[in-house]
Amino acid sequence: MRKSIKENKVPETTKAPDSIRLSDSDNVIVALQGFSSGDSVKGMSAPLGTDIPSGHKIAFSDIPSGANVIRYGQIIGSATADIRAGDHVHTHNCGMDEHVQDYAHSSSVTPLSPFAEPRTFQGYHRQGGRVGTRNYVGIITSVNCSGSVARFIAEAAEKSEWFAALENVDGIVPLTHSGGCGMGSDDEGYRTLFRTLSGYAQNPNFAGILLLGLGCEVMQVPDLVGQDRLRDDNMFKYMVIQSAGGTRKTVEQGVEAVRELALQANKCTRESAPLSELVIGMQCGGSDGLSGITANPALGVASDLLVRNGGTTILSETSEIYGAEHLLTRRAETPEIGKSLIERIFWWEDYTSRNKSKMDNNPSPGNKRGGLTTILEKSLGAVAKSGSAPLSGVYKYGEKLDRKGFVFMDSPGYDPCSVTGQIASGANLICFTTGRGSVSGYQPTPCIKVASNDDLFSRLGEDIDLNCGDIISRGVSLEDKGSELFELFVTVASGEHTKSEALGFGAIEFVPWQIGAVV
Repeated sequence: MRKSIKENKVPETTKAPDSIRLSDSDNVIVALQGFSSGDSVKGMSAPLGTDIPSGHKIAFSDIPSGANVIRYGQIIGSATADIRAGDHVHTHNCGMDEHVQDYAHSSSVTPLSPFAEPRTFQGYHRQGGRVGTRNYVGIITSVNCSGSVARFIAEAAEKSEWFAALENVDGIVPLTHSGGCGMGSDDEGYRTLFRTLSGYAQNPNFAGILLLGLGCEVMQVPDLVGQDRLRDDNMFKYMVIQSAGGTRKTVEQGVEAVRELALQANKCTRESAPLSELVIGMQCGGSDGLSGITANPALGVASDLLVRNGGTTILSETSEIYGAEHLLTRRAETPEIGKSLIERIFWWEDYTSRNKSKMDNNPSPGNKRGGLTTILEKSLGAVAKSGSAPLSGVYKYGEKLDRKGFVFMDSPGYDPCSVTGQIASGANLICFTTGRGSVSGYQPTPCIKVASNDDLFSRLGEDIDLNCGDIISRGVSLEDKGSELFELFVTVASGEHTKSEALGFGAIEFVPWQIGAVV
């Protein structure tokens, strides 16, 4: 039984600041409220000459054409025209420009001190030592051609009397996708999809897995199963439709296979587990000009707290750290780790070029309406999610994690695709910050949604689990808000449903990264 959605109320606010200058070297300030032409802004010598929406930038001093625009103490672009103090700074007068990055590999590594007594949560212990935050049975498809049959099996199983009697199984999750055939059998796209499907099969939030193929596809079921099988327990079964005798017979046999898995899964109960077994994928989507001030750095504080408890956090979206990667390479535990991140950046520059795109084809229209002007500005705010922990590893999309701490996994900036890779790599919890709003969920892994501003929380409160707008409106510290978010990690990992779970999200957000030609 899913818990009911809690009513969201934005606390009464005290007098909030009207703007903020994030660094003494910044030549822009950020509006924390909407301004009208003629309004006065604290610290500015002259009234504004134009309307300025909340989250957007105001020139703090004159910025000549061609000069760097500075926010967070970092370059976010250059002036494409002369900008006067008090002007609105955005896409009409600020653009992307080339500038040299100093990666300074491993030059600013500051290890975080572990807590003497690490925290625990209530999770599902799996054979092999990993711990789940949920207890699902999954149906993983090797190819799009088996997708409908997988859904038929899941629907029939969940309508059965035996399923209704189960108390400890969260559901049956059919994972369908658009790939698996019409692709090379040993290229980058094949290997990426292979890692993704294998990773989901091994995610600890699945108590058991049924792997379902058609039979003639490129992504062969026997190859996925492998000599050592995908899982080291007895909670794994597989079927091929062409061998089973078609749709009806496959559904009948599939329901029986799922029933056997579900009955075993129902015997699992939550037990105490160390937070070192918590793996959180960190995402931001629909960001705005306040995301890098409130929600993202609050998540950074929570990330550090989890790392100090021995846990793991995953930053991703390579195309959305572009221009801020030097902040991560300096925190890399070894120069080799930092260089592996830059190798991914170089790969992306080539990938976008050969597909006739470019790395600065970002922010999105919604991001721009929220005040983000260039990918450099967006990336600097996105990296704030990573806190201050050393970077302990860099992984390809869906690659299994082999170390704890703060790590990076390569992925596109497209949120469902990026989250899919993080879950394949082992994430058993997702935290998603947003400034414009997002409605999505990711079975089998619960997703905590975090708002960057009060207005969003008021409008989309039924979809948002935590508001960080009070960092501005009520003066709540980043440390306190980060601690609040950390405690939410623990309660959700221990079974409390998120808003997206209560609403039933997760059926269509499985989006493996499709690389290469469809042939």
